[in-house]
Amino acid sequence: MDETTDAVRHGVIGGSGLYELLDEPRLVDVATPFGPPSSPVAVGRFGGRTVAFLARHGAGHTIPPHRVPYRANLWALAWLGVRAVIASSAVGSITADLPADTFVVPDQLIDRTHGRPDTFFDGSDVQHLGFADPFDPVLRAALCGALAARGERFADRGTALVIPGPRFSTRAESQGWRQAGADILNMTMYPEAALAAELGIAYASLSFVTDADVGHAPGDDAVSAELVFRRLTAARDRITGTIADALGRLPGDPQPRTLVDGAATARVLALPATT
Repeated sequence: MDETTDAVRHGVIGGSGLYELLDEPRLVDVATPFGPPSSPVAVGRFGGRTVAFLARHGAGHTIPPHRVPYRANLWALAWLGVRAVIASSAVGSITADLPADTFVVPDQLIDRTHGRPDTFFDGSDVQHLGFADPFDPVLRAALCGALAARGERFADRGTALVIPGPRFSTRAESQGWRQAGADILNMTMYPEAALAAELGIAYASLSFVTDADVGHAPGDDAVSAELVFRRLTAARDRITGTIADALGRLPGDPQPRTLVDGAATARVLALPATT
């Protein structure tokens, strides 16, 4: 790692609708042991910090949620020195308490995906991740403080249930998610949050409610891709403004929780690239 990258401590993963964040960034191509990331990592100043930004679905939204190279993305950010990541996410609400245009800073997660590589420790170096509280409390507090200061309507906690995508839920599935205790639906928080934790990266989601999933009552905005992207476009400045404010509330040298043995994490980051 050279002097152009070793000061990067804060990262942003842009979800649907957020493919650029920085003015005149330096683009860094990181070769990872898990293949190429979704996009080159853009490094520049934002929110008073030096930030590494990565578009989760690629610069042109060309990667569906079940094919996002999650391990490559998180490994690239960790290799650059990132210790704290704010990830933006579009979510559907499955409770009337969280209408469209509301922000959520989730504190819990239920995984309903399948077949996604979701650990860096899938060989003989067996590690067990403590994941009872999947989102970092310091980052969550910074996001909640930013939302409150900006006068946004938001929930300071909630349970996100992650579905495989790219299709949306059936009515029966949506009812089942509610019965499981979920508040919002998403397609990408898992394994992103778990992989960040394995690499010693603090992680939190800034979730924006775009729809009511299949609808809770007549007249609700049932989900469609067109509706999701339209509302994300309209809210883009609010999303990026909140991220900028939250970054300014974080310490300059974040100290994430240690949820996996540090030596094991160092061994993962020392793996050779596959180029």
